[in-house]
Amino acid sequence: MPISKHLHILEENHAAEIMKIGVVGSGQMGSGIAQLAAVNGLHVWLLDTDSSALSRASKSIADNIRRLISKGYLSQAVGNDALERLHCTSNLEELHMTDIVIEAIMESEDVKKKLFLELDKIVKSSAILASNTSSISITRLASATSRPSQVIGMHFMNPPPIMKLVEIVRGADTSDKTFSATKVLAERFGKIVICSQDFPGFVVNRILMPMINEAFYTLYTGVATKEDIDTGMKLGTNHPMGPLQLADFIGLDVCLSIMKVLHTGFGDSKYAPCPLLLQYVDAGRLGRKRGIGVYDYRKATEQEKPSARL
Repeated sequence: MPISKHLHILEENHAAEIMKIGVVGSGQMGSGIAQLAAVNGLHVWLLDTDSSALSRASKSIADNIRRLISKGYLSQAVGNDALERLHCTSNLEELHMTDIVIEAIMESEDVKKKLFLELDKIVKSSAILASNTSSISITRLASATSRPSQVIGMHFMNPPPIMKLVEIVRGADTSDKTFSATKVLAERFGKIVICSQDFPGFVVNRILMPMINEAFYTLYTGVATKEDIDTGMKLGTNHPMGPLQLADFIGLDVCLSIMKVLHTGFGDSKYAPCPLLLQYVDAGRLGRKRGIGVYDYRKATEQEKPSARL
């Protein structure tokens, strides 16, 4: 049998093992990943310690799936089955039989390590622990567990049901089997996979966040208005969204966190967060999720507010 065909069969076997998935964190990223998994045939346990956040996520997923049905993207049967496969919980113990757990919680190494330490004691020995981190070392997260070969980065783009990319990051000890199973799962979700070594920011944010930070410096030093900066990048470089608009969409606190990881990890002054970005975060101007960031969304009409995209 040709080696390529043999590898393909191995990948299919790994993929077949993943039928139950846990997603920790019910924010936009976690709920989007849970929706993807449920629609693509997996039994999903979506966990959040905040019951109100969990309730909002459950409603959002149900509304999104019904909208997909109404637009003809999903059949009624597939949509109904997906909702049946979604289980919401605040009890970490309920993830004990999952084949993979993807964490999508706050971008803090200490918080993620604490979660991985707990999950390592709960989930079955064969389970994969994946992080949706956008910048934090997978190797260091894996060090909190007794299964570093089964820890991997699975970085979805925002929003997960729309964006086609998944960035897979291997830690120092991530096994080929873990990588293969994770890659096949991402492809089952209809995603294009790119692979990164375990360096700060990986691929996407290593490039994207310094650009956003430079946009803040451009605003901070009075080179141009925020509108002209964003229009310049949209029309001059064919970006679908300007860097300051994108920062608001991502969350300025998340952007700052990633810049700090880059600055600490590389020790290079070119990654120093812009003082204006720091000031906005200190003021609670975190972007769309707070109603104000670089732009003020609080006075926007319903027509001007960003609509839910599916």
